[in-house]
Amino acid sequence: MAEYLDRPVSDLHVVDTIPLPTPTEFEAELPIPADVLETVVRGRREIEEILSGRDDRMLFVAGPCSIHDERSAMEYARRLAALAREIEDRVLVVMRVYFEKPRTTVGWKGLIYDPDLDGSFNIDAGLRRARRLLIEIGSLGLPAGTEFLDPIAPQYLADLISWVGIGARTTESQTHRQMASGLSMPVGFKNSTDGNIEVAVNGLLSAREPHAFLGIDREGRTCTVQTSGNPFGHIVLRGGNDGPNFDAESVRATHDRLEAAGLQPTVLVDCSHANSSKDHRRQSIAFRDVIAQRAAGNRGIIGLMLESHLNEGNQSLGDDVSALRYGVSITDACIGWDETVELLREAAVALSPVAATA
Repeated sequence: MAEYLDRPVSDLHVVDTIPLPTPTEFEAELPIPADVLETVVRGRREIEEILSGRDDRMLFVAGPCSIHDERSAMEYARRLAALAREIEDRVLVVMRVYFEKPRTTVGWKGLIYDPDLDGSFNIDAGLRRARRLLIEIGSLGLPAGTEFLDPIAPQYLADLISWVGIGARTTESQTHRQMASGLSMPVGFKNSTDGNIEVAVNGLLSAREPHAFLGIDREGRTCTVQTSGNPFGHIVLRGGNDGPNFDAESVRATHDRLEAAGLQPTVLVDCSHANSSKDHRRQSIAFRDVIAQRAAGNRGIIGLMLESHLNEGNQSLGDDVSALRYGVSITDACIGWDETVELLREAAVALSPVAATA
């Protein structure tokens, strides 16, 4: 036994630890301008009003599956901002700006972790590029929504975010439920990948309550984080192993389960993932079905999510980054811009008071 006593017992599989600037230092380097702050706060307030039923518009979260190229992301954002202003009387548009990607096994994990797309994992640069992009998008008057995977990431970026999704793989995670309880914006919990709604309902119940957990403060120090609970949670339906769950029967069953738990029966439908059978060309089927349900009077459906980019489809991330096609997703396949415009304009017409009384 004595021969083992001089062997190290910590960090046996850790190659390196690279210090990062603190959240305070990041904010000092890339402060939030007044006009962007107004966009973030307005977006949060309007989403809360929609969730509370005081704003009768629908929430649309639209954008690329993931952000890998800031130039195409900003071109998309400029187009989306103009479209959002066109239909703002019936629809609140939030851009989907996802920097972290959950992987079933391995693969590119998102702009924050590998901004150069080459396995160099320059997280310092990734956080800076993500924050800079969010500021540019906010300057257009367009609120941003994202998914937080790492519980430390919100300290660097959350002040620029108006809506957060908790993904299907993490909706059952205690860490993410605790994190959601302290976030300053509305949070949507997806049903799990197998289609289980109960874990998302439990996530909402947990996130509404106060929690205490390990985290970091603005100066990067490890601390106990104490939260008061987040009252603006909702379910995100994304389908499951047994198929889609955007149909009226599935939505009704979700509403019933939420009411039984004493929760507001509010549902946002993700038109991608299992709700499109992982075929981006089928997102429109889910979208139009849900719009018809809402137009028929189901006010418990408060929003929709589309995975959308400048150009449809997706592409593989190979060794030659210069060979990537512009404005095409490198993760899940997206619908193209023209179809995005068609669907959002169509929805705005269907949701107008004139259409409702026709």
